[in-house]
Amino acid sequence: MRIMRAAFASSFDADNPLSALTVGERPEPTHPEDDWVTVQVRASSLNHHDLWSLRGVGLGEHRLPMILGCDAVGTDPDGNEVVVYPLVPDPGDPRGISILSESFPGTFAERVAVPRVNLLPLPGGVSATDAACLPTAWLTAWRMLTTKGRVSEGEAVLVQGAGGGVATAAVALAVALGKRVYATSRDAGKRERITELGATALAPGARLPERVDVVIETVGEATFDHSLKSAAPMARIVVSGATAGHEPKVNLRRIFAMQLEILGTSMGTPGELTELLAFCAEQGVRPIVDSVVPFSRIGDAFARMHAGDVFGKIVIDHTA
Repeated sequence: MRIMRAAFASSFDADNPLSALTVGERPEPTHPEDDWVTVQVRASSLNHHDLWSLRGVGLGEHRLPMILGCDAVGTDPDGNEVVVYPLVPDPGDPRGISILSESFPGTFAERVAVPRVNLLPLPGGVSATDAACLPTAWLTAWRMLTTKGRVSEGEAVLVQGAGGGVATAAVALAVALGKRVYATSRDAGKRERITELGATALAPGARLPERVDVVIETVGEATFDHSLKSAAPMARIVVSGATAGHEPKVNLRRIFAMQLEILGTSMGTPGELTELLAFCAEQGVRPIVDSVVPFSRIGDAFARMHAGDVFGKIVIDHTA
């Protein structure tokens, strides 16, 4: 049996997820269907999904050990540089699909297996490091702004909790789309970084100079009332996460009086990822990369994400 180096969940620990991470050897990926292929991974990136998996959220014990990682850029069997779309068909999941590292081994390995249709060409001018940030966090932000938020119909956007992968991506993309962007963060240093991206940085709960047409909400309970109060009539509040509580109090009178839309979303389609790749290539938009870490130090990358002192994406270099 051929083996490869990988980072995987070997157990679950809700309080100390880092203790559930193992870096070691795993078998080569197998192909559950004839249309699957193996990709040699060049770069990947971390998501909070990986930490939640180590806590046992969304990953069953019967799946252990499970190679983590959702995002990847690599080389297909024909030598083409490709971006991996991370959602795969999964008859055993009620949604009919699952993301890599839930039912099928993920991308924190030398190689990963996916359906051939999940491979998108890496556009010229976009590096593997940058593209590795896009398939999960940046795709989610793109869908939140465009398909769900219909940002083309508005002029002003509020992004709650900028600093994390999705929220920071939303700031950068909304600015690139020509919108007036407001973003909140508890951290003064992160607010400075937000300003450098072209947005107006504010402390959480601060009064905005105007009401906005689209709110990007990944924080949840801690910011949701502020999101409601900051929304203009007929605005869209798009939710893709709840890192600070998932059961906020909601003022229903404000929702119907202001005719607000609250929309949930997760990830995006292969077509939307193709659009995002093209937009980044054509507009010169590049992901905000917190750090690039060699695979040999992937444990340090997990520790950095767990500590929370991250601005943008942590990328793993599989060639180092």
